[in-house]
Amino acid sequence: MASTRDNGTQARPQVHDAFDNPPKGPVGVHRGPRSLPVRALPYLLVVVLAVLCGLGLWAAVSGSLPWQQTHTDASRVISSHLPKRSASSSSDSKPSAETSSQEQASQEPSQSPSASASSSSPAPVVNRGTQVAVINGTRITGHAGSKRQVLVNAGYTAVTATNPQGALPGVSTVRYRDEADKATAQEVASLLGITQVEQSSVASTPVEAILMQ
Repeated sequence: MASTRDNGTQARPQVHDAFDNPPKGPVGVHRGPRSLPVRALPYLLVVVLAVLCGLGLWAAVSGSLPWQQTHTDASRVISSHLPKRSASSSSDSKPSAETSSQEQASQEPSQSPSASASSSSPAPVVNRGTQVAVINGTRITGHAGSKRQVLVNAGYTAVTATNPQGALPGVSTVRYRDEADKATAQEVASLLGITQVEQSSVASTPVEAILMQ
């Protein structure tokens, strides 16, 4: 057995206790190294507390939180861009539509009699058997006879060439007595190259063509 000497004293046997075989690892106030999350936790708590204090101060000053104010501003922008339709405009459009439909209904009966009258009245018909007089108001000999031949070649059967009697118009004119002869007078004027056509009660025949040039 091992022995020790102490300043010349008698050797005593060595007694083993708990301190001769200490446990592994730190004992008492000594601790091992801490992990990174554990060391960063106090700093995170400080940042969170700072953010919460800032939000509380913002809410106390403005009366709302930042994201609530952003949502409100976005709603105002959207509502400002939407078209505004008032109830008065919609109510005004309905009476106007009803008024237009009533006006259409009132106009339709007034138009129907005129349409029926126009459909019942016969269209003017050219009658090439009508008596036509060709009057020579020029100084050209045989001018009325040549124009008479034009009408005969077109199918007219009762055409005469005569000299003027009484007052003459200033330009070449085709006259007709009755409304029924209007279509015939217009065709005679077209065949003879005359633009002036008029109804006259002083015409010597139902249709007369006065040549002035």
